[in-house]
Amino acid sequence: MEKVTRPSWDDYFMSITELVAQRSTCLRRHVGAILVRDKRIITTGYNGAPIKIKHCLDVGCLREQMDVPSGERHELCRGLHAEQNAIIQAAIHGVSIQGATLYCTNMPCSICTKMIINAKIVEIYYKEGYSDPLAADMLAEAGIVPKQIG
Repeated sequence: MEKVTRPSWDDYFMSITELVAQRSTCLRRHVGAILVRDKRIITTGYNGAPIKIKHCLDVGCLREQMDVPSGERHELCRGLHAEQNAIIQAAIHGVSIQGATLYCTNMPCSICTKMIINAKIVEIYYKEGYSDPLAADMLAEAGIVPKQIG
């Protein structure tokens, strides 16, 4: 009998996170996030415009039109970040995410980091880096050590 190789839990969840990112409607970057507790997915999120708001795919990217560099002026965007959408989904459905682990295709920005800390998410696994020194400083101060995988 041939031995079947199973992915580790981290690889399994990160691969699901990459699939979630495919739903993104952002023209610049497709990001996915999932919140997991006890090896079970609690919520998912991807970056894109709020419900009932036209997607950037349909109306273009405001940040590109204004020539805003990546990582700056987050308020000048129609979309929510994947991490924000995963947290919001938990709130909508009345599910606690305290003690959860975040898997995200990208390292969270400082805005998402503040939400992650206050939501009492305890671990972060990410695939690709994102240069935001403030986010790194806040996570370190909160005792959360993000781990790059994949």
